[in-house]
Amino acid sequence: MFEDLKPHLVELRKRLGLSVASVLVLFIVAFSFNQSILAWITKPLNDALDQVGIIITDKDKKIWETNHETNATLIESTKIIATIKLQKNLEKASVQVAPLDSNLSNYLKEASLAAKKLESIFKEEESKPKADASSGFLGRITTHQVAGTLFVAIKVAFFAALLGALPFILYQIWLFVAPGLYDNEKKMIIPFVLGGSIMFFSGVLFAYYVVTPFGFQFLITFGAFLYTPLINIEDYVGFFTKILMGFGIAFELPVFAYFLALLGLITDRTLIDFFKYAVVIIFVVAALLTPPDVITQLLMALPLIFLYGISILIVKMVNPEKKNSENQNAA
Repeated sequence: MFEDLKPHLVELRKRLGLSVASVLVLFIVAFSFNQSILAWITKPLNDALDQVGIIITDKDKKIWETNHETNATLIESTKIIATIKLQKNLEKASVQVAPLDSNLSNYLKEASLAAKKLESIFKEEESKPKADASSGFLGRITTHQVAGTLFVAIKVAFFAALLGALPFILYQIWLFVAPGLYDNEKKMIIPFVLGGSIMFFSGVLFAYYVVTPFGFQFLITFGAFLYTPLINIEDYVGFFTKILMGFGIAFELPVFAYFLALLGLITDRTLIDFFKYAVVIIFVVAALLTPPDVITQLLMALPLIFLYGISILIVKMVNPEKKNSENQNAA
């Protein structure tokens, strides 16, 4: 039995080796652009922090205007009035003391000039825009490790290399499976590689431009009024890549259904009968691959249900359920 499997194991090792080599080559290239890739990865988070900052600013500005503006104005006016009174009293005292002690009179005049300068400073401060609580939002992306930035650069370079090598990896998978297919099935290499790549990147882009903006803003806003969000870049990169890879794999559903139907393993009736179970599985998978909030779970589950319906139509065209001819004759 081992002798029968040995050629397949050799072929598998060859395909895996070529796939790993392609990832390593692209990793070296991507590592030199790790800062640009990291900027692309952190953009949804930075945009979410900016949006949350605007929300908090608007809310705190209202609180400031209702609770603090009156008190601040009263304090500024009191300081100005006090300095004016002090300056006038010092001037009067210097005039009255002048015949008795010229030195003391000079000291009082200098104190009066100082009070006048203080008055001008208070007036300038009053004319400036009042500071509000918007400066209190200090959401930042941080690192908690000495070599954290190096590990992050390696992670983002590997992620970019994996995405870039995906078409070649799919091609190697097809070459490994192709010897067991018929000649007409071997011609499906282009739809497999091209369709699989397009659907995977569609899932990645959908997660990047639709899911992460809503998900990150919701999660940060949820506790931003109580806590300052200091997000660890190492955790964020792992979390972010998990979401994008999850959506990319999930969007491969029509491609998988197409080739399973091509091999005769499933029919449209199989998918229709399994639909109610598929919905439950889809929501479970969405809960595992997305942040723990309802919005992002729905943003993943609803497209998957839609793709499941598309898969039923594709399978119906490729391998429809064949009716039993004997039942037809009996009818």
